[in-house]
Amino acid sequence: MSGPPGTDWRPAPAPATVRRHDPVRDADLLLLPERVGVLTGSAGTVLGLCDGTRSVADIVAELTERFPDAPVATDVPVFLERLRKEGWLR
Repeated sequence: MSGPPGTDWRPAPAPATVRRHDPVRDADLLLLPERVGVLTGSAGTVLGLCDGTRSVADIVAELTERFPDAPVATDVPVFLERLRKEGWLR
């Protein structure tokens, strides 16, 4: 069984990834060649902090301060790791 995702890596968008706002859907999109991800809920806020300078732990700390009642510490590392495995983040 594997443990929880690490929090010491510094997520950044993969080189071919482009983030855009779709005014028709009023949603943020993540674009990769031949793939489109629609960012729902707080996903856009989380990805906005993924600039390659902040570690996952830094992102969790910042979001915990902004949203003290949200399950940030458990949900954000898993979400970011999933995006890394799918090629959206490096």
